[in-house]
Amino acid sequence: MASAFGHALVAASMGTAYPSKFKNAKFFILGAACSILPDADVISFKFGIPYEAFWGHRGFTHSFVFALITGIVITALFYRRDLNWKKALAYVSYFFLCTASHSILDALTSGGLGVAFFSPFDNSRYFFPWRPIKVSPIGVANFFSEWGKKVLLSEAVWIGLPCIIFVLLTRIKLNAFNQPNH
Repeated sequence: MASAFGHALVAASMGTAYPSKFKNAKFFILGAACSILPDADVISFKFGIPYEAFWGHRGFTHSFVFALITGIVITALFYRRDLNWKKALAYVSYFFLCTASHSILDALTSGGLGVAFFSPFDNSRYFFPWRPIKVSPIGVANFFSEWGKKVLLSEAVWIGLPCIIFVLLTRIKLNAFNQPNH
């Protein structure tokens, strides 16, 4: 898996592409939470659930179906008072993308058994052919080690730089749209 830092950075970066009326602390915090949520499945290890099982690590909680359910539930829980269909679609799409980005990053890592993108329909695990991100250790204590430093350096290159470029490009594009016509 990528680290929680890498996942949250991708969510925050994606959020910058949304219009100002959506962007506030709650929006970004919920996006970051969605991007980290799939790794709640590590609790399965405590219950003896095998890694490769449906409820195992990188199983159902890493699927696109789970990401869609998460997007709908987060929108319904935190934004139900102020919704029309257009806003609901924008919120669901953002929280879906934040959650789904977790699985995409994990499929770009150097370790694990792959990601069950299509669960519950297909529990097969997949990786992308190119896997440049160093896999993060499981557990906070393991993260603060030499291995954790290598993960952060890898993520700075393969997650941080693309996020910076994305944010800069969205700012340039948004600024171009906000210029008065001459």
